[in-house]
Amino acid sequence: MRSKDTMRATLPLLEVTDFPAIARRATRTLQVNLGYRCNQRCLHCHVNAGPTRTEMMDADNLALIPRVLAARGIDTLDLTGGAPELHPQFRDLVRQARGLGVKVIDRCNLTILFEPGQEELAEFLAAQRVEVVASLPCYSAANVDSQRGVGVFEKSIRALQKLNALGYGHDGSGLALNLVYNPQGASLPPAQARLEADYKRELSEQFGVRFNTLFALANMPINRFGSTLVSQGQFAGYLRLLKDNYQSANLDHVMCRDLISVDWRGHLYDCDFNQQLGLPAASSGHVRDLLVADVAGTPIRVADHCYGCTAGQGSSCGGAL
Repeated sequence: MRSKDTMRATLPLLEVTDFPAIARRATRTLQVNLGYRCNQRCLHCHVNAGPTRTEMMDADNLALIPRVLAARGIDTLDLTGGAPELHPQFRDLVRQARGLGVKVIDRCNLTILFEPGQEELAEFLAAQRVEVVASLPCYSAANVDSQRGVGVFEKSIRALQKLNALGYGHDGSGLALNLVYNPQGASLPPAQARLEADYKRELSEQFGVRFNTLFALANMPINRFGSTLVSQGQFAGYLRLLKDNYQSANLDHVMCRDLISVDWRGHLYDCDFNQQLGLPAASSGHVRDLLVADVAGTPIRVADHCYGCTAGQGSSCGGAL
């Protein structure tokens, strides 16, 4: 597996694009990448996260997040990484956001629940009524372990069972547990509703696991996954697949219309994918700028990877569009 420094750059293959121009609406979700450190290193990870990454948001930038939530009247704080829970101030930030009445989403890889120092993480998330969006790329042990490492599936199931025991995934509990599916290779995800039914049946019958919704996400041709496609001679073919399945109706629902992404340095991007490509938002430079103005009406930076969000059933942080 290549390190970040020897990754094959994909941005030069994406910048020349005929993707339609789109503009932002009022910001409803602030998505914050707290850092790239993670206890896993997955093939499809567009962030290149892993155990050796050291980038983490500093205290000054972190302190701006609750102020921006209040100043802009933002509904949702979406915390991602890496494993966002590994940031030492993760729990303080969650408490502050919940104190403002803001919905908090934790993009959780599940196995983090068993890392040293995280023994009470599940209980904390339940007490704060945090929505958990959990990565589980398949309901098969062989498929998950091939993407994420040997033993990851078994730990993930134990984590889901632990969350279920706290009320997550149960109707009427108010504790939302949503799963994320990614294809293993250069293909589009199948129909989300049909795949969700399969997941619910298999996880319930085999492990007694319950969850609310499955998000079926297309793999983005950037960073680690994009580099693998280039190495295997599949990059151009995958882009053709995305473009051939473009659906204009998805444009109104892509996440970048209502979400703005903040990287670990506090810089602003139209989405998490643009963040990883180093394509800053045209509208504003730093999260502190959101204290004085929203970015509604400004143009969104687009490139060919945007076809990944608009192909077929569509794909975003919230699953099919």
